[in-house]
Amino acid sequence: MKKTLCLILFTGLLTNIAQAQTMRCGTELVSVGNRGIEVVRKCGEPAYKEVIGYTLGASQRSELRIEEWIYGPRNGMYHYLRFEGGTLIKISSSR
Repeated sequence: MKKTLCLILFTGLLTNIAQAQTMRCGTELVSVGNRGIEVVRKCGEPAYKEVIGYTLGASQRSELRIEEWIYGPRNGMYHYLRFEGGTLIKISSSR
């Protein structure tokens, strides 16, 4: 019984993690690691875009722009996409 309960909880946790890394746009999926142009092609222009700031790249010799794009509301949900240097690094959502 304990093993089954642990397995169910672990599977649920993995499902939540996977869902947080993707966003559905019609029949398309947007995933962490996609470039901004891919997201626009799949989802269209966001309702709102904001430059949040800049961070140093891995080489410490270049700055990467940090942007947040907001899509929604879709079925009462807002989706927040964070980009660093034009690459999607985080997807979150809220009602």
